Amino acid sequence: MRERLRPGRLLPTVLAVVGVLALAGVIAFGITHLGFLRAGHRSSFVAWTLIAWTVFAGAVLALRFVPAKWMTWLVVGGGLVIGLAAIAGPPNTSTDSARYAWDGIVQHAGISPYAHTPQSTALSGLRPDWLFPDKVDGTCKPLEPRFRGLGDGADGHCVAINRPDVVTIYPPMAQLWFALVRAFVPASAQYMPFQIAGLIVSLGVTVGLVAVLRRLGRPTWWAALWAWSPLVAAEAVTNSHVDALGAALATAGAVLVVFGRPIWGGIALGAATATKLIPAIVYPPLLGRWRHWWAIPVGIAVFGLLYVPYVLTTGIDVLGYLPGYLSEEGYEDGSRFALVSLVVPGDAATLVVGLLVLAAAYAAWRLSDPSRPWSGEVLMIGVTFLAVTPRYPWYALLLIPFVVLSGRWEWLSIGLAIALRGVWPSADAYRWWLAAAVVVIVVVTIVRTRRADWVRWGRLLTFRRLDHVR
Repeated sequence: MRERLRPGRLLPTVLAVVGVLALAGVIAFGITHLGFLRAGHRSSFVAWTLIAWTVFAGAVLALRFVPAKWMTWLVVGGGLVIGLAAIAGPPNTSTDSARYAWDGIVQHAGISPYAHTPQSTALSGLRPDWLFPDKVDGTCKPLEPRFRGLGDGADGHCVAINRPDVVTIYPPMAQLWFALVRAFVPASAQYMPFQIAGLIVSLGVTVGLVAVLRRLGRPTWWAALWAWSPLVAAEAVTNSHVDALGAALATAGAVLVVFGRPIWGGIALGAATATKLIPAIVYPPLLGRWRHWWAIPVGIAVFGLLYVPYVLTTGIDVLGYLPGYLSEEGYEDGSRFALVSLVVPGDAATLVVGLLVLAAAYAAWRLSDPSRPWSGEVLMIGVTFLAVTPRYPWYALLLIPFVVLSGRWEWLSIGLAIALRGVWPSADAYRWWLAAAVVVIVVVTIVRTRRADWVRWGRLLTFRRLDHVR
């Protein structure tokens, strides 16, 4: 006889479904009604972000009490519904996917994306109208902020690509992804191909997380922290950031290493690092067993091999705009670090941030359980973000899968803080949001951690023998 939902289990199931539909509605409404982020709309975007996160929290809370037989279907189905809502309109807070499309178009013309800037007249014959529209009455003002002036003397055009006067910053795995996505569509296809690709990647991560949670014997509702996340919907799907691919590869690499496949794990980790560089920070927690170390040389080799085709065609220019970007963002002089710069201003802030990241790497390596290093990953990534304080919410995509696997939900507060920074770029407000995230993390960690764990961690960090502690 087929099992029926008991009345006590029916209510949370209904609430979870309603929550997913409500969240999809909130996301679709914002994309179709708020338009592209501009200074005058920042308050609306902040309110929209907070509403979406509140509905998300309520839906996940209801999901916890849904019967196990329905839980996985709801997680995956809800991720699909929310993902479809996220492609209701074009990118709304970033124009990065315009650069992705351009790099893909350039590669399909047989040209290295590192060879010319978008405004170079050498590539003028490749420009599609949707990326390089005509000016309106001789100006790009009516098309701002999504478009800006081209700046190469072509007076009749605007451009959707940010920083059109510099070459691409994206590493080779990202470039392969751009070429792959654009291989199936004409140059006239606009933002939708990358949004669909982002949805596919997002759903792939969801299914992968569900499979790993089942293997670990944990309830699959945790995967909804990724599948239903407003941040994932916005940054992986609507704005189609390649960071979603980096997060997917990094998570797959870590899982493969833990499950005894260091070679394949190293390949995935190398590809992840060659997608956006920052996924390299997932390595330290994986090094608790000798056989896991194989992932390091394999990852480095894959990273190098992916660069070879581009180095052969473009030489040292494969570094692209990376050095200029680091300087522009304030990483060199320390002005970039919202929290550390309050205590240590100037160039010394960069040194302090480096030391904090190294300390996090050491702690993650020493404290992580080699068979389940997920909490170590969250510590490593979370502390790095608190030290570096990225300005862009899509960086937080790397953190969320490891929050799911570790169960350390409190670290999602960093994602919310960065998401708010993305729509309201106030340094003072960002510091308050980050401070609130730190308070949440510290309080929840203190409450959930036993005295014996603190003692064990202290012994591990100081290389003392582990005695049995009650």
